[in-house]
Amino acid sequence: MPSHQEKRIVPYTAEQLFDLVMDIEKYPEFLPWCLAARINERGKSDLSADVVVGYKVFREKFSSRVHYRRPKEIEVEYLKGPMRHLHNKWVFKDLRGGQCEVDFYVDFSLKTKLFESLVDQFFHRALVKMVNAFEARALELYGGKKH
Repeated sequence: MPSHQEKRIVPYTAEQLFDLVMDIEKYPEFLPWCLAARINERGKSDLSADVVVGYKVFREKFSSRVHYRRPKEIEVEYLKGPMRHLHNKWVFKDLRGGQCEVDFYVDFSLKTKLFESLVDQFFHRALVKMVNAFEARALELYGGKKH
């Protein structure tokens, strides 16, 4: 079961990063392997969304419920798709000088062991690439220095 956790300090506010992560429908513009994203239903503290990811001949749709507490926390609950489970969490903590500590966590398991062993081989690199894509998007939207 692959998992990844990292903390970064970035030159943006919790509010800015919260807005960036919650702008799910823009993911195809900057996230690697994200082909489409749609919000199906939006509530006061949660929403449901579908995301289509693909790489070469593979293409899969994931459905999830996203729970959030603005601007501190986003937690993704997996509903359906090619996985056994997925848990993803973002925590944003404002620091002095307009900076923010981002705590990112994800773990998942796939329905088939063959896919899981294939994913395991490039999982860490792919996750770092995705986190970097969010950071590059923040730089594009809000300016500042890239860390």
